[in-house]
Amino acid sequence: MSTIYGAYDYVGLDLQGKTLGILGLGRIGKTLAKRAKAFDMKIVYHNRKQISKTEEKALGVKYVSFEKLITQSDIISIHVPHTKETDQMFNMKIFRKMKKTSFLINTSRGKIINEKDLVTALKKKIIAGAGLDVFETEPISKKHPLVKLQNVILTPHIGSSTKETRVKMAEITVRNLNLGMNGKKPIYSVGY
Repeated sequence: MSTIYGAYDYVGLDLQGKTLGILGLGRIGKTLAKRAKAFDMKIVYHNRKQISKTEEKALGVKYVSFEKLITQSDIISIHVPHTKETDQMFNMKIFRKMKKTSFLINTSRGKIINEKDLVTALKKKIIAGAGLDVFETEPISKKHPLVKLQNVILTPHIGSSTKETRVKMAEITVRNLNLGMNGKKPIYSVGY
């Protein structure tokens, strides 16, 4: 017996013309912007500090307030460290300001999102969906409510899992060890 699918079964989201909001335009956020530019996306970002106009033009990004980022974006991708200021920063108050058709992507730190609120937002269709590579508690429990939802994609903190990336990570670790042992600032450090 063959299965016939409807015209709108198993369809995705066309990225062309959509607004990508990048929270945290550091090294990883900038790399994402370069890739999103190839999909002809409108790219907005919010950062502690605005980058130079020259770099904005080269990346094809526009600086906006956090409020505009969450209200205008079709997709929000989080790339900030977990700090007092970012702890639970995405909660029901923020989800209610996002577009009902928006998607939230988090590959940064799990505690930036209030997972209980996210579950409610996803169940009640306050936002369309989420893609999570990190969680408040890792590994995520098989009994966690997120695991049962159809509008979320969960990965086990493997966003950087390529051979090339792992080799580069090892090289950076050795380089940082040498820098630290010589009293110098490590590269890619947070809060040093």
